[in-house]
Amino acid sequence: MPAANISFSLKYAERCLRDEAQAVLDLIPQLDDNFTRAVDLIYHCRGKVIVTGVGKSGNIGQKIAATMSSTGTPAFFINPLDAYHGDLGVMTPDDVVLALSNSGQTDELLRFVPILLHMHVPIIGMSRNPDSLLAKYSTVHIKVFVDHEACPLNLAPTSSTTAALAMGDALAIALMQVRDFRPRDFAQFHPGGELGKRLLTTAEDVMRTDDLPIVPQDMHLGQAIIHVSKGKLGMGVSLDEKGCVIGLITDGDIRRAMERWQAEFFDRTVADIMTRNPKIVSTNTKISEIERIMHRHKIHSVLVCDDKRHLLGIVDSYATSMLNQ
Repeated sequence: MPAANISFSLKYAERCLRDEAQAVLDLIPQLDDNFTRAVDLIYHCRGKVIVTGVGKSGNIGQKIAATMSSTGTPAFFINPLDAYHGDLGVMTPDDVVLALSNSGQTDELLRFVPILLHMHVPIIGMSRNPDSLLAKYSTVHIKVFVDHEACPLNLAPTSSTTAALAMGDALAIALMQVRDFRPRDFAQFHPGGELGKRLLTTAEDVMRTDDLPIVPQDMHLGQAIIHVSKGKLGMGVSLDEKGCVIGLITDGDIRRAMERWQAEFFDRTVADIMTRNPKIVSTNTKISEIERIMHRHKIHSVLVCDDKRHLLGIVDSYATSMLNQ
């Protein structure tokens, strides 16, 4: 490669990114009632969304199908060439087909269309040409037109595939909103990821149950310091004779008490400084909710209790951070 071309590589890259970004922005004026109709068609679909396309459009279609499946819309990709060799068996009139073709004239895809029409399967076509054969035979047609490819020869599918991918994402996101798809729903489809762990893991899964730092309410603060330090949680819990939580002290409470009472500090007891209404959760409280509680109240630990306030364990910020590992 000539050295001059290498030196201009960043400019070529920047031009490509600007062209593709502009292609996506140019989709906004193209949004119309057809997009809304497509969302409505998929939302009321009693079966699956079957995404199809050939070549680069097929590659984009696979990603769109994956995005829809992970966001609450059952979908999968099928190559129209495979449909002629037995894959039609997965298709029913309850399904919706999302067919991608940049030109809207792709022969292999169009040979698939009469089969869909015969089966009365609704077709959502996506192409740059609203006058194409794909658009003509589609129940709904979404226009995805780009002025030119990012390719300097205006040949390699670049801007057009980026635009098609973005429009597919727009469909998936619109459907998420219509379905009121929440983080807990997302976690069900991503149980192995960090978000899934946070939304499915409960307090019972991570709480500490051994060697809990218990400090009786009549214990002098000088002794309480030792218990809090040994507990390594920066806190101590006070229980009544039935084992129910009646209060909590933190190392911050102790420091403030030392500053306030100074020489009288060692004459004071846990009852003098404890918080009598600490934050309590149940064993089935999700870690995501515990993190919200900690963040909202600027605390580092919550107590896990049963419905009678019997102490069962403690969840601290270290336990929740380990879910990142």
